[in-house]
Amino acid sequence: MVRNHKYSTPITYIMTEITNNIYYVGVNDRNKTLFEGLWPLPCGVSYNSYLIVDEKVCLIDTVEVDFFTQFLENIHEVIGDRPIDYLVVNHMEPDHSGSIALIKKYYPQIQVIGNKKTFGMLGGFYGITDNELEVKNGDTLSLGTHELTFVLTPMVHWPETMVTLDTTAATLFSGDAFGCFGALNGGVIDGDINCDTFWLEMVRYYSNIVGKYGIPVQNALKKLAGIKLDYICATHGPVWHDYVEKVVGIYDRLSRYESEEGIVICYGTMYGNTERMAEIIAAAASKAGIKNIVIYNVSKTHHSYILRDIFRYKALIVGAPTYNTGLYHEMDVLLSEIAHKDMKNRLFGWFGSYGWASKAVAKIKEWNDTALHFEPVGEPVEMRQAIDADSRARCEALGRAMAERLIQDR
Repeated sequence: MVRNHKYSTPITYIMTEITNNIYYVGVNDRNKTLFEGLWPLPCGVSYNSYLIVDEKVCLIDTVEVDFFTQFLENIHEVIGDRPIDYLVVNHMEPDHSGSIALIKKYYPQIQVIGNKKTFGMLGGFYGITDNELEVKNGDTLSLGTHELTFVLTPMVHWPETMVTLDTTAATLFSGDAFGCFGALNGGVIDGDINCDTFWLEMVRYYSNIVGKYGIPVQNALKKLAGIKLDYICATHGPVWHDYVEKVVGIYDRLSRYESEEGIVICYGTMYGNTERMAEIIAAAASKAGIKNIVIYNVSKTHHSYILRDIFRYKALIVGAPTYNTGLYHEMDVLLSEIAHKDMKNRLFGWFGSYGWASKAVAKIKEWNDTALHFEPVGEPVEMRQAIDADSRARCEALGRAMAERLIQDR
């Protein structure tokens, strides 16, 4: 319950108070099918924004512009007709900054807080160049009781990104860091909801959105090391409270490219022959003692799920047929996507097939030599036309070799 500043009668609201006069005012998007036009959203996504109500009122980030009406209602539900003094912009991607221009129309005196790179983007995206307060790393701002500290975290995962620490409430407003896919189904804080569906979606979110920037993430984590955090308020997914340590640990491991024992086997196939090779390789690895094995048809499964599991597991084996005297298109695309993630410390095996011209195996090797730089394991398998006793034995040998290499690291 909060008091409207014009009236003495308290008004009732349903927006969640996270802690110590910090309120959730975000929205859910259950209609978008592809995040950034690329990544599937089977469970939707949330755009999280927060209000700190103190002697000064501070809004932390906004939401995607299509949800502005609901967003404004959420704000009014908490503060009524009271003005907003500050808007902190931790990240300028339009799913978080899209409502800034409209917020300034409703709250014309609002002062926008960001860093130097924030304001260059603010002008470029929305033509906003007035009433700005530039902050540098370590700068502070008092809202009354609440004290804010601004920490610049460039390239997590845009150059202007920063996080805001409310030292009074031990609460971190982390922007996209520590976020995940998935709309919020009623509850907002992790202890009030079943978080089982969010853990793999966090890995998929990280691997597809942030994955290239492991070193900047590590730099950001070092800046936050030793700081007491009771709550992490990210811009996507639940507010973390009970699971703060787990969430930070996930981002730490992923940004160090640490992995679990397991094998991702990806294949392309036209008529099923390369698929049979993948199945034989997987069976041999399983018999050799590896339990975590996942197999993907690169033409059927969206690559975001494949990338998620390549981040999870240490070994990757890929195979595809020759196509138009080159590499099967979807495998070429996947290898390009993997290369752009700058992943490290992975084991790599490969195989391929051809009907009349041999190219796929050589092209996969070229990808590893020039872009992936993973540790090669086993002998690549090249099959002409269909499985025979020799190609079966070589597929089994590749599966065993990868399993044995993984077991060495136990």
